[in-house]
Amino acid sequence: MGGTVKDVQSKAELDNVRSSGAPVAVHFWASWCDASKHMDQVFSHLSTDFPNVHCLRVEAEEQPEISEEYSVSAVPFFVFLKDGKKVDTLEGADPSSLANKVSKVAESVNPGEPAAPASLGMAAGSSILETVKELAKENGSSQVENQVQPGSGDALANRLQQLINSHPVMLFMKGNPEAPKCGFSQKVVDVLNKENVKFGSFDILSDNEVREGLKKYSNWPTFPQLYCKGELLGGCDIAIAMHESGELKEVFRDHGINTNDSVETKESEVGTGKGGISESTGLSATLTSRLQSLINSSPVMLFMKGKPDEPKCGFSRKVVEILKEEKVNFESFDILSDNEVRQGLKVYSNWSSYPQLYIKGELIGGSDIVLEMQKSGELTKVLVEKGIFSKETLEDRLRSLVASSPVMLFMKGSQDAPRCGFSSKVVNALKEEGVSFGSFDILSDEEVRQGLKVFSNWPTFPQLYYKGELVGGCDIVMELRNNGELKSTLSE
Repeated sequence: MGGTVKDVQSKAELDNVRSSGAPVAVHFWASWCDASKHMDQVFSHLSTDFPNVHCLRVEAEEQPEISEEYSVSAVPFFVFLKDGKKVDTLEGADPSSLANKVSKVAESVNPGEPAAPASLGMAAGSSILETVKELAKENGSSQVENQVQPGSGDALANRLQQLINSHPVMLFMKGNPEAPKCGFSQKVVDVLNKENVKFGSFDILSDNEVREGLKKYSNWPTFPQLYCKGELLGGCDIAIAMHESGELKEVFRDHGINTNDSVETKESEVGTGKGGISESTGLSATLTSRLQSLINSSPVMLFMKGKPDEPKCGFSRKVVEILKEEKVNFESFDILSDNEVRQGLKVYSNWSSYPQLYIKGELIGGSDIVLEMQKSGELTKVLVEKGIFSKETLEDRLRSLVASSPVMLFMKGSQDAPRCGFSSKVVNALKEEGVSFGSFDILSDEEVRQGLKVFSNWPTFPQLYYKGELVGGCDIVMELRNNGELKSTLSE
């Protein structure tokens, strides 16, 4: 291997080294970042100290496909691979941690023990280490300083929500718009400037609690993060793609955010089925027929980015959550999978952004309108008026059954014809005590039979409930009866 650092020129090249199963350390760097340059000197010395490790270097902004795959959001950033799998990462200028992680992937240290002596090699030189340590202090990137401080989860969540909603368009970035501290943040600032939109920003390097908290809050592990009206749009790649396609401008316009070249705001009649659909769309008869068929393929139809279990934009995620909260059965179509539908539906409905929600073939609107309708109760009203009722979950059904009688017995068979000896014993005990009770034959419904085992955390039948609470099975009921406590237990 030779103890040298090799520049990676393509994803295929890195994949090839990774597939060999050998230990690999990859340094993601940028030419404009001084910390990257200093850490690169340390990395070079480590490649000499550990010649059995493939030490590779990737220029993060020149290889966006590789950077995206490894969730690189800042430089310097290191990824460690072994047996074809990612086993560790390191963000920031921390030479001691880098040495330990390289040593570990090379299997020269025992778990929990530091690499000795710091595994930097005598050739690393004190001047390099001092420079890197000083740089780490200046950037607040030392391992100790970057630890998330314990605090109130609710307080942090409230703070994050306030920050996100502090501006209609909000960018969480490294640095500030006048002086971005990473190339990815710079690119998103450039995009927003080109869109001529006013936006707020927050420097996540200035507050590690916000930085780490927002990753979990938004379920988005990297920065920058761009929000519109409180909803996450995405990071650098998504913002650039939306800008280049014209979709970002449409999103801003549809959410009432003015840009310098916006001269009018779209008006639409909500929930009437008109949705601004023109008499002549200019679409082919074939495409028009296909769109109509898709719109009417389900009473509730959502055209979204991604799928309900994996939305690919914050607005789509929000509408999915609302429909689930309403307990509505719905179908969806991923407009990212079919550009003909994606572009055609904009013209057909005269609605330029996604998601688009239809009920019984009529356009309701996008995420803002659906959210507003849910909050006002209008969405539930529209669904009921259209004959669409909330689906009952299994848990809802079980709760309803358990509460259907003050004393409720889930058994095999019926009270008059029990179909197992244990059920027969409980029925007889209740009758002998003069207890009135309802019953349900679990042999008649496998969904209830299996679901109730989980619901009650009780694996067998019969199961006896009193006022919605589990009393127990046959043995417990018999013990209560023998002790003279059964009737009193069921009448408290």
